[in-house]
Amino acid sequence: MAFLFSRSSRQKSPQETVRALTENLKELEHDRKKSLDETSRLMNQLKLVLHGDGTAEPNQDSIALLAQQAYQLDLLYYLVSSQSRFDFELRKDSAGVFTTLLQRQIGSRYPTVEYLSTRPKVIVLLVRGYDRPEISQNLGQILRECVKHESLAKIILSSNLIWSFFDYIQVPEFETASDAFSTFRDLLTRHKALALELFTRHTEKFFTQFNALLLSSNYVTKRQSIKLLGEILLDRTNYVIMTTYIESPEHLKLIMNLLRDKSKNIQYESFHVFKVFVANPNKTKPVLDILLKNQEKLLVFLPEFHSDRTNDDQFNDEKQFIMRQISDLRPLEPPRT
Repeated sequence: MAFLFSRSSRQKSPQETVRALTENLKELEHDRKKSLDETSRLMNQLKLVLHGDGTAEPNQDSIALLAQQAYQLDLLYYLVSSQSRFDFELRKDSAGVFTTLLQRQIGSRYPTVEYLSTRPKVIVLLVRGYDRPEISQNLGQILRECVKHESLAKIILSSNLIWSFFDYIQVPEFETASDAFSTFRDLLTRHKALALELFTRHTEKFFTQFNALLLSSNYVTKRQSIKLLGEILLDRTNYVIMTTYIESPEHLKLIMNLLRDKSKNIQYESFHVFKVFVANPNKTKPVLDILLKNQEKLLVFLPEFHSDRTNDDQFNDEKQFIMRQISDLRPLEPPRT
């Protein structure tokens, strides 16, 4: 009688498992309970192919067959689009399957990265995950793995998707906002040439929206943002953008106000931006005028500024340098006629 069961009980091939899982994910919307149980079972089979059973290394040929079928059937898209219907364990497992495929490398190639580069809809879905607090961290984790790769980061940085982050960073849900900021920071600091293209193409728009983050009523947002601004401006890659930013008297006024913020951490991070304005040998007249107008006040304020940081030699050296620069400020000489 064993032959009656041989066909149904045999282990599915990697391709069959991917096909069954993809079809099952499509059915989740109509019969969640039944499909969820089957999804969990199939997901475990995928994990077994990708990671092995603990007694033997996974078979690379099986993984290759699994990956190829996943690309053909858009499995990664359905793994992301189904997140809100998954329970906690399935969200964790699906993220593991996604990132394992993403990290798969053949020589210098990342086949899944190449596939996703032609499927921007998957990246769009991952970014839009921040609209759903219950899945935002899970999808944010996957998204940060994606943006480690320049071609996938470019999908965001060269489109309107990047502007969504200014809203996500300020949502009321702390976990979602923090996760979005982590991804935002990676996008702006990991691939410097791509980020520079964004800054250069949209200088005014970018810094107008970024300055709004510095005025946020949320302490964490304000602190993270002023620190990130310092990183951006002090990166040599962004020299031209830095010089543009510090030409603005409005930017200087904002940073000087942050020097007096009630948070010592925000004060400290603001100093690292303020020093760029002061150290600039080619100050614009409006910037110089503000510094001259506040020259005496600054020379009273700065000696006591974070005077408790006695063991921070670099900070104290920089503060002394900035004080000398301010003390030496003089009005621009009128042009000769």
